[in-house]
Amino acid sequence: MTELDIAVEAALAAAALQRQGPKEVRHKGAIDLVTEVDLASEAAIREVLQRHHPGVPILGEEGGGAEQAVTRWVVDPLDGTTNFVHGLPHYGPSVALEVDGVPSVGVVIDVSRGEVFRAARGGGAWCNERRLRVSEVRELDQALVATGFAYDRREQERAAFYLERVQRVLEACQGVRRAGAAALDMAWVAAGRLDAYWEYQLGRWDVAAGVVLIEEAGGTVAWLDGPQMSQRPCPLVSNGHLHAAFDALIRR
Repeated sequence: MTELDIAVEAALAAAALQRQGPKEVRHKGAIDLVTEVDLASEAAIREVLQRHHPGVPILGEEGGGAEQAVTRWVVDPLDGTTNFVHGLPHYGPSVALEVDGVPSVGVVIDVSRGEVFRAARGGGAWCNERRLRVSEVRELDQALVATGFAYDRREQERAAFYLERVQRVLEACQGVRRAGAAALDMAWVAAGRLDAYWEYQLGRWDVAAGVVLIEEAGGTVAWLDGPQMSQRPCPLVSNGHLHAAFDALIRR
């Protein structure tokens, strides 16, 4: 069984739990939700990973773990929890393997649509049986892009910071979407449904799988907060064709 096969099995175990819908819901921050399904999903993922790959530590959004390891599994058991709680069908698990700090395997599942996005270095990116390629859009005014808003958006001046950049994109691009699940946003860039995506202050579990998907689908990954993926990454990703123009637009 390959590492990609293991990641798919782990993510599918979480997806099966998520199809049952939310039950107990609580806040782990002012607006950050967690449900018993998040916790059960992470436990299911950990069980699969530890059974097949016992020597590799795990960093999970809910359970923490391997903060300092450079080779590790990185797990978001349920990306889009707020969508999940409200019945908005855009959420799912994300499982990635980092090797020497570099994402090398990534799986993201869109539970509601039954889509399994998967990629491994050198093996291409796939959604179910379809190989993924980024879009061919080359001009910003033809680009459909996505973003999200960090949990600090209620703090003084942060909403203005995010909205100022959204305004730039609204004025320059064909459209802007905010769907509420970073892992799926990145998967959709890999699938050519979106042409670019940016966001601030995420977790590595939000983006690690998407990095592999986008790069294996021919796209470009960069970071707004430095040359490499940090512990609180700020991704700026695209199909590559319009990357320089989109990067300049966001950083202006």
